[in-house]
Amino acid sequence: MSELTLTSANFDQSVNAGGKPVLVDFWAPWCGPCKVMGPIIEQLAGEMTDVTMAKLNVDEHPQMAQRYNVLSIPTFIVFKGGQPVDQFSGTMTKDAFKARLQKHL
Repeated sequence: MSELTLTSANFDQSVNAGGKPVLVDFWAPWCGPCKVMGPIIEQLAGEMTDVTMAKLNVDEHPQMAQRYNVLSIPTFIVFKGGQPVDQFSGTMTKDAFKARLQKHL
């Protein structure tokens, strides 16, 4: 599965859709750690079909980052039923990232 690209317009609908957890990657194109995590998230999007992977560019949609108190990037928020249930920031290995997501399945 490919990643969803979120905007301010489709954010709420996207994190509520489908009945499965949604991981939102709050990122920016200039962010070095975001570039490290990008390929890991893309790989997991293909492997973990029971989680929807989504990205939100904080430069293009700063109000969404502010809404969820995103103070550093990359920040990842897991939503279930439209509500945030986990939030973490920074880089990690693919295995650690996957284990963090599996807690919400």
